[in-house]
Amino acid sequence: MTLHASASLPLDHLGRTARLAHFYIDGAWVRPQGSECASVIAPATEAAVGEIALGNAADVDRAVQAARRAFPAWAATSPAERAVLLGRVHALLLERSELFAQALTLEMGAPISYARNAHVPLAAEHLRVARDNLADYPFIRPRGTTAIVREPIGVCALITPWNWPIYQITAKVGPALAAGCTVVLKPSELSPLSALLFAEIVHEAGVPAGVFNLVNGTGAEVGAALSVHPQVDMISITGSTRAGVLVAQAAATTVKRVAQELGGKSPNLVLPDADLERAIPPGVAAALRNMGQSCSAPTRLIVPRVALDRVHALALAALAQMQVGDPWQESTTHGPLANRAQFLRVQQMIEAGLQDGARLLAGGPGRPQGLDQGYYARPTIFSDVHTDMVIAQEEIFGPVLAILPYDSVEEAIAIANDSVYGLGAHVQGTDKDQVRAVAARIQSGQVHLNYPAWDPQAPFGGYKQSGNGREYGVEGMEEYMEVKSILGYYA
Repeated sequence: MTLHASASLPLDHLGRTARLAHFYIDGAWVRPQGSECASVIAPATEAAVGEIALGNAADVDRAVQAARRAFPAWAATSPAERAVLLGRVHALLLERSELFAQALTLEMGAPISYARNAHVPLAAEHLRVARDNLADYPFIRPRGTTAIVREPIGVCALITPWNWPIYQITAKVGPALAAGCTVVLKPSELSPLSALLFAEIVHEAGVPAGVFNLVNGTGAEVGAALSVHPQVDMISITGSTRAGVLVAQAAATTVKRVAQELGGKSPNLVLPDADLERAIPPGVAAALRNMGQSCSAPTRLIVPRVALDRVHALALAALAQMQVGDPWQESTTHGPLANRAQFLRVQQMIEAGLQDGARLLAGGPGRPQGLDQGYYARPTIFSDVHTDMVIAQEEIFGPVLAILPYDSVEEAIAIANDSVYGLGAHVQGTDKDQVRAVAARIQSGQVHLNYPAWDPQAPFGGYKQSGNGREYGVEGMEEYMEVKSILGYYA
């Protein structure tokens, strides 16, 4: 396979502006303190397409000090001033949407059509929401004669993942800046290109020096340095539960706030009265979107046992509509997995499903036919899965769907809740009262009823080992604030 000609454009752009070897600190592109670097691997070809600089504790300290110096002035700006600047960043992201889309396809294998139609526009929505929420948010509100004041918490370290790179960046940077905080961003070193492009538009939008800073690097080096830094007031991390635990442990020594959006194993509970033709195909699509590399993907499809044959037929028909291949082709719906480690993880988990005796309906180990290079996996569906199987309990983060049959609604709810995770969930049914009643009993931070439209104002976050805190909407902005009570203010 050869890369589409446009695949080099993000690297050409960043190379011309010398961004790959630099960090963005205190309003300028600066050289790192050390000499460590890492290759940027295109998952469609497994080829190195560039190198980025990797930071160390000295780079982190430089960025944190810049954010600390900038904080008093930024916190003192009015909500209207911050909204104007967020509006400029939003407009620039939309203006350069094609460059961002190409960066995402190159760095993590998102099909170009999906990058254009989902990754970039949804990322832009987080900025729009952060801007719009400032218009009427009551930073001071009365409670009797006491004033309840919300103030920015301070310097925030933002650690973002490789699976939805620009989407997760804007989900954190937007509300943090809206709240009046200054930030140091550590994007994933596996998908750094869209983050560097984002730093460019922040600069061009006129965000004051030190308000936004970016340091590339590994979690073990840069992430750890941010976690223990005494001048960092808050950490927001999206990543694996293991990474979230390590950050929380390191942050505990300085008693900083830690917001975590971590792993998931989301159920999709199809009630007995559901219209299967409307419930199953979108469920398969939701589970496998982004090659299953979504923490809230509904990868446990819980269905009535009596309907299992029909469910199988509909699931296989939905799978047949998916085209895995070169992410630069417009017709491709599913590209490669984002990196080698994830490819190996998915292969291991498919083998575990086979060893546990799950029924393989489609897919299986290895690459799809004709794709001998690149981190491509076969979209896989298992059925007759029991809730104690590995593939029903562990987050796979790949295109693997498990179908779990049930005999009663009570059993279905128990299956849905039989997980250490609680990030997202879905319920399908025609009786609205029953759908709502079942949703109320599911232990999850979000529950989607009958595939509603995505809502950027809906708070997103987890129960149990899926994390704590919330992102998106007003609640996402409030994560970056402290609460102060001023008694006698209205006396």
